[in-house]
Amino acid sequence: MIRLFINGLAASAGAGPTYLRNVIPQLARRTDVQATVLISAELRQEFVEFPNVSFAEAGASRGVVGRFVFEQTKLRDLLRRSGSEVLVSTGNFALRHSPVPQILLSGNSLYVSADFYRDVRKRRDYTLWIDTRIKGWFARQSVRWADVTVAPSHAFAEDLSQWAGKNVLSVHHGFDRDLFTSDSTPLPDSIQNQLPESADALKLLFVSHYNYYRNFETLIRALPILRDRLPGKKVRLFLTCHLASSQNPGSYRAETAASLVSTLGVRDNLVELGSVPYRSLHHLYRACHIYVSPAYTETFAHPLVEAMSSGLPVVASDLPVHREICGDAGIYFPRFSPDALADRVLQIHDSPELAEKLSTSGLQRACDFSWRQHVERLVALAQELLRSEGKRN
Repeated sequence: MIRLFINGLAASAGAGPTYLRNVIPQLARRTDVQATVLISAELRQEFVEFPNVSFAEAGASRGVVGRFVFEQTKLRDLLRRSGSEVLVSTGNFALRHSPVPQILLSGNSLYVSADFYRDVRKRRDYTLWIDTRIKGWFARQSVRWADVTVAPSHAFAEDLSQWAGKNVLSVHHGFDRDLFTSDSTPLPDSIQNQLPESADALKLLFVSHYNYYRNFETLIRALPILRDRLPGKKVRLFLTCHLASSQNPGSYRAETAASLVSTLGVRDNLVELGSVPYRSLHHLYRACHIYVSPAYTETFAHPLVEAMSSGLPVVASDLPVHREICGDAGIYFPRFSPDALADRVLQIHDSPELAEKLSTSGLQRACDFSWRQHVERLVALAQELLRSEGKRN
C-alpha cells in the first residue's frame, strides 16, 4: 500500500477539474493506493465518497498567488497529518523542500511560449505579461524543486526540459469514453434551442473559454472566407463561451474578439453558447460536423480527444502537440493563417471520403488514451521514488 497526497488546489477551470474528475475514480479502484486529495470547497461538492480516497478542503478558491502562499505555508502540515508518503502537485507549482518525495505535474505551456509573450505585448496587456513572467519564474523553479516532473505530452515535455534545464518525463493524459458519454441528460434548453435553427448548416465547434492562446481571432477571421466560398450554405461556428471579459475565467480581455466579429460582419455565423455542462458535452460534439482548434500553444488539448471519440473530423493548428495527439485523425494549418484554416475545413466539407477517413481514424486514435494507464504510470513513478528514497536512507 502506498499513500499519495494529491494537491488539486489548482483545479479551478478547464483541464484541471477534468483531470481530477477522471483520476480520482481510477485511484479509488486500486487496492494498493490510499489517496488524500486536497481541493477547493467548490469542487469538493462534485465528488461522492470513494473507497481508498479521502478529501481535504482548503476553503474557497484563492487565486494563483493565494494558492501558492497557502501551499508553501500550510501543505507540509497537511502532509504530515495525512501520513502520505509521496506528494503529487498538479498545478505547475511545486512545494519547496517537500518533506516527502514529490511528483510535479506541469501543464501550462504559456511560460515557455514566445508566441504568447508576443501576443500579450501586441495587445498591450503588460500586466498579464509581467504576471506570466513572474509565475513562469516560479514554475521553472518548481521543476527544479520536484523530484520528478511530468508533462502530458512528449512535445511539451521536450519544451519544458529545454526551458528548465532538467529532464521532464511525459505521461499522456487519458480518456474514458464510457464515462464521457455515460450521462444521458440532454443539453440544457438554452443551448439545445440554438442548434435546430442551424440544422442545414455546416456546423463547426470549438470548446474553450475565451483566452488569448487559443487564438480565437484567427478562427473568427476564417468565417467570412468560408461564408464567401460556400454561397447558399449556412456556416455556423459554435463556441462554449461568450466573447465578454466578465464571463470568462482569468483576466483575458475579449473585447478585441467581439469587435472583430462586428467588423467582419459574421455575427450571424457565430453562436456563443456559453459554458456547457461537462456531462452534456458529448451531445454537443455529436450535433456538429467538424472540430476546429486554432490554438498557438498547447500541452495536451482534451477537447481534441473528446472530438475524435465523438467521430468528428479535426482541423487543428500545426503544433507538434496536436500532431502527437491526433496523428492522421486531423488535418493541419499554419497557426496564424485564417485562409489555410478555411481551406482545410473546405477540404473536409467537399470530400465525404476524407471526412469519413478522419472520423474513423479519430475513433481509433481516441482509444489510445487511458486514464487507467495514466494512473498506473503515476503510481509506478511514486513507487520508484520511494524505493530510491529508501536506498538513500
